[in-house]
Amino acid sequence: MLGRLTNLRRLFGGEWEITITTRESIANLFDELSKVDIFFEIKKAFAKRSKDANAFCWALIDKLAEQTGIPKNEIYRKAIKDIGGVSDTVCVKTKAVDRLRYGWEQNGIGWQTDILPSRIEGCTNVILYYGSSTYDRSQMARLCNLIIQECEQQGIPTLRAEADRLLSKWGKEKDKEGKSDVTGNRDS
Repeated sequence: MLGRLTNLRRLFGGEWEITITTRESIANLFDELSKVDIFFEIKKAFAKRSKDANAFCWALIDKLAEQTGIPKNEIYRKAIKDIGGVSDTVCVKTKAVDRLRYGWEQNGIGWQTDILPSRIEGCTNVILYYGSSTYDRSQMARLCNLIIQECEQQGIPTLRAEADRLLSKWGKEKDKEGKSDVTGNRDS
């Protein structure tokens, strides 16, 4: 969820208290979790890939599929694995691997998994690849540039200037409320 850190203070017992302000209602979440220990993660917000850049990427993937006979989803999924920086590797109990992989891959076309052996007995390493709906500017630029390169190798016109224009305006787009263009779409 999107929010802003608005206050920080040290309590008498040496603990720290932070205040987070958000526009989203979290009343139910607070009621559920206010009396128990929680794990949380705070990260700097970033503008996700624009819908225009995503549409442009898929238009090129379509041309590449037409030229090569390789299905569009296969081209997209391979490109995700090839660009790097869009995966995490987790070590899980071997008996939980199938369930983790199935659940992860339900997120969208690009959400993929691979497995590797673990040095820990009874465990397996699972590589979790994120779909492009979660990509920031540099990750989506790498994906688009890889697809552009593959198109150019096939002699497919790519309108590289258009791609550069789309990539350069990421994060500068504004929606109707004046917030950054952050899409909630899954891979499309």
